[in-house]
Amino acid sequence: MSMDNRKRPAGSANSGNLAYWSSSFPRQPARVLIVEALPPWWSETCPVLCDALDNFLSLACSLDGPCRIPLLSLYAISRQQECLLPFVQVRGNLARLRSCVEELRTLPGEGCVRGAARGGELLRQAVLDSLQQFKQYIRHTSAGSQASNNISVEVTVVTGQPGRGVVRQLEAGLKDADLAALKRLLVVQIYSAADWGQDSHSPEATHSETDDSLMLGTEVDLQRVENSVFTMETVLKAWLQEQGGDREHLHLLLPGPPDKPNPVCVKCDMQERLISPALIPLSPNLGVKTESVRDFLPLAKGLANQGQPPRRLKAIKTLRADGVCESVLYGLPLVLRPTTCWQLDWDEMETNHNLFHALCHTLRSRDLFLLLQVEPAQRSTAGGSGVYSHYVLQPSPSLSLLLKPVVSRELLLPCSLTVSTQEPAPDAVHTIQACLTQLDEECVFNPLTLSSNLYQHLRSRGLLSQPRYPYRLQPAAAHRDQSQPLEGPKSTASRQPRQAQNHGRQLGMNSKARATVAPLPSSSSSSSLGPPPAKASRRALTLLSSSSSGSRGAPAPTRQEQDNDEDDSMVIQ
Repeated sequence: MSMDNRKRPAGSANSGNLAYWSSSFPRQPARVLIVEALPPWWSETCPVLCDALDNFLSLACSLDGPCRIPLLSLYAISRQQECLLPFVQVRGNLARLRSCVEELRTLPGEGCVRGAARGGELLRQAVLDSLQQFKQYIRHTSAGSQASNNISVEVTVVTGQPGRGVVRQLEAGLKDADLAALKRLLVVQIYSAADWGQDSHSPEATHSETDDSLMLGTEVDLQRVENSVFTMETVLKAWLQEQGGDREHLHLLLPGPPDKPNPVCVKCDMQERLISPALIPLSPNLGVKTESVRDFLPLAKGLANQGQPPRRLKAIKTLRADGVCESVLYGLPLVLRPTTCWQLDWDEMETNHNLFHALCHTLRSRDLFLLLQVEPAQRSTAGGSGVYSHYVLQPSPSLSLLLKPVVSRELLLPCSLTVSTQEPAPDAVHTIQACLTQLDEECVFNPLTLSSNLYQHLRSRGLLSQPRYPYRLQPAAAHRDQSQPLEGPKSTASRQPRQAQNHGRQLGMNSKARATVAPLPSSSSSSSLGPPPAKASRRALTLLSSSSSGSRGAPAPTRQEQDNDEDDSMVIQ
């Protein structure tokens, strides 16, 4: 991901925030969440949905980096349709969004069940009103810019009613509406374990929904999720993933088979598996980075470090090595070795060495990893319990362990990686096998065989950053006047005669500018004024010293000299 536009000001809801949309997520849609707060389902789904919203918004509002959710609006349908939150920018608006969630919690969960026809009409009005509000917002903020042409909106309806019935109501009510700005309409049905299966899909029902969706002219999806905070968080976290889909993200080039000269191109899309902890503005006890040893050392410097205890990582589980997915590990690994601290006596150091060796041997022989947890040294003053970092410890054939951070639930993004039960196409298998046979094979990977052209790149950058004509005093002039200082304020030499000053002013008038200090080594000035003269005149160097020290006792200039000075200053301006 490109981090050129990582830090963005939050701005206000109507401050032209479309200009802050990152090029890394160029087509992120605005979001509308419509919640059906109808009894009797609302009494069970309300705490789950509100807790999930509270957790998700706490994360989304705090994320640095590219803009993932540009705009958000929230509607509630209970006794009437109500817009609890007009379109606002998510980043930096946590207080306002949380107050909206608390208002959603106060909606009554008991009462009379409204008729299905009336409920469907309120839902239709909420969708159309959100689209109208979105058009007005874009028209107001974009002010005719072409950025509005690439902006769309996605509407998510959360309900406790049978999902297929809600989809039919929306399809019937929106069939003749203007849905040009609507990119997707998602119906999320929250079910409990007791009523699962009562509204199951059949092939006929799936076929009819697909036909109706094509007639509607937009994509309508139905998603059933369990009534739990985690599953609702997963639905909401899908908003944080890149939603462009305008073109493929990656071209994987393989050497062509012997009978084909051109390489074989496999086009791929990329998907984030987790939110990088580097985008979270916090500093946990152990840190979320593993780039250097400093990430694990105390923050204090100097002798204060000597009194700081070492960080403590507590083993909480053993993991099967083949059960750990590499996609949930992030950051740079650190190698752990038995300590050689000179403050330990020999017996303690030998005992520690034996324990470390035994740990490496046991983990490797049993094909196990260790799951570690570190707790904050101090409890948060705000009443929270701080941040808990987790790490995975992997053994190696050498006497060492590999430490890598592992993602937690809060930063994990939805990713459905199902195992394929079908065999690939035979012709595709033959093509890929022929491509791979063109590559050399190594039994042991040696990074010394890789070169990234980094040295050449750094040298070229260093040469380009140097000035084209650097200023320096020529050796001949330096030898002729080694006793004469160049800087006026530091000079202790005697004042020069008035005749030398007048001669210097005449030289300055001929050149249209009077030099008072030596030029700085600037590439811009060198390119515009050309290279410095080959030789420096002793009288000119004397003039520099005398004119700089003139303010500390030089004779006052005559009227003609003052007029010449004014003419010089006008030329310089």
